[in-house]
Amino acid sequence: MSKYKLHPVSAIINCAKALKNMLIPIVIILVANGFNFTFDWRDERFFQSMVPLIIIIVIALFSLVSGVVQWWTFTYWFEDNELRVQHGLFVKKKRFIPYDRIQSLNYKEGIFHRIFGLVQVSVETAGNKSGKAEAELTAITRDAANIIENEMKKLKEKPQTEEGEVLATARLIHKMSPKDLLILATTSNSVGVVLAGVLAVVSQFSEFIPYDSIYAEIEQLLRFGFLLIIVLVIVGLLVAWLVSVGITFINYYNFEVSEENERLIITRGLLEKKRITIPLNRVQAIKIVENPFRQLFGLAAVIVESAGGGFGGEKDKTVVLFPLISKKHLNTPLQQLFPRFDLDLEEATHSPKRARPYFYRIDFIWLVPLIGALSYFFFPYGMLSLLLIIPILLIGGWQFKTARFKISNEQITIMYRTLSRITFIAEKRRIQIAEQRQTYFQKRKNIASAKIVVMSGAAGASAKAYHMDEQHIDELMRWYEH
Repeated sequence: MSKYKLHPVSAIINCAKALKNMLIPIVIILVANGFNFTFDWRDERFFQSMVPLIIIIVIALFSLVSGVVQWWTFTYWFEDNELRVQHGLFVKKKRFIPYDRIQSLNYKEGIFHRIFGLVQVSVETAGNKSGKAEAELTAITRDAANIIENEMKKLKEKPQTEEGEVLATARLIHKMSPKDLLILATTSNSVGVVLAGVLAVVSQFSEFIPYDSIYAEIEQLLRFGFLLIIVLVIVGLLVAWLVSVGITFINYYNFEVSEENERLIITRGLLEKKRITIPLNRVQAIKIVENPFRQLFGLAAVIVESAGGGFGGEKDKTVVLFPLISKKHLNTPLQQLFPRFDLDLEEATHSPKRARPYFYRIDFIWLVPLIGALSYFFFPYGMLSLLLIIPILLIGGWQFKTARFKISNEQITIMYRTLSRITFIAEKRRIQIAEQRQTYFQKRKNIASAKIVVMSGAAGASAKAYHMDEQHIDELMRWYEH
């Protein structure tokens, strides 16, 4: 039995991770000190100004030593159809993971990995509820990663594979083109995120920004007229858009979705290449999300809600299956992956007309006091707040037109909207909770709402059929019970 160690680069990667986790405290120390350093030992402020630097150096040394210790003590080996891992200096920790429990191996390739031809492997199991990988091999060679995958495949495929039978190869389901990435960056909220990030940085370093000089420059610019200001604003937005395009290309470069042996494989990334594997039997539901802008152009994003592990660091068990795809071309790849799903909503049950006011009148609870306060304290311009009623009524009407659900044998599809239109598709066997709700006011109009929850993350993923006919909600609950 041979035991293996991680590549020495693991020590550097562990150190970099530790420093990354300490980045915020380091920035706080530097900002609190006002970057007021002096390296002149004769200066009376020398020792005082050196304290923050000493703290940062100690943190860096501790991170480096910690990284080396983690690498030095970490070993893994294969024994009795198990992947076994041992680590720890003062407290030895061992973890035995049977091959048949391993659901997927997810790969990451960061900058350090690519330089040395390495890969980070996250071992995911069905029993892991914390969102973290069952085991993480920080940096191993591709050959070592293939050994783990082959050992796992040997055991899993042995009972089903006859001698001479050719195993299925991965089939490509969807691939994003550079044009798709450009549209994705343009129609997402990345531009807003970039601008918000710039504002956050500016607010943190406001005391170092020479506002007086900037205001003086703006006064000079105003003399040239508002046209120049508008041009500068447009240039600023253009730069933010270019930054968002760059971020999108880095995150979703070479995005591919393929299927192999009942497993969904998603690869993406330019600087850090990721490969995420999801067993199809762990998919709890899919969500088709259309924000208003994308809906206008017939575009959507598809999200997979899954149970179990965190899939290589993806948040809340939610994985983006298709970041951007045309609604016209959506059914084909979805049917390839989920042939049992009925994607047709033509015979769906809609919310009755008498339920329409329920979609917006709850908003008047906060809207009326707000309008009253603005009108009183800022009269007469505060009266303009009455115009807020118009978008509330329009959005409520939009939500009313969107609300519907459909039951097809063992599947339920719920469509609803906050601002984005969401289509939630789940099988009955995946639903953990089905709940009927009816307020006193709804009961007077024979209206009720329903909520379903599937396993995904700590709180699960849910969808609501708002303000439907009471009889239809009763039918939904009977369908779930039987």
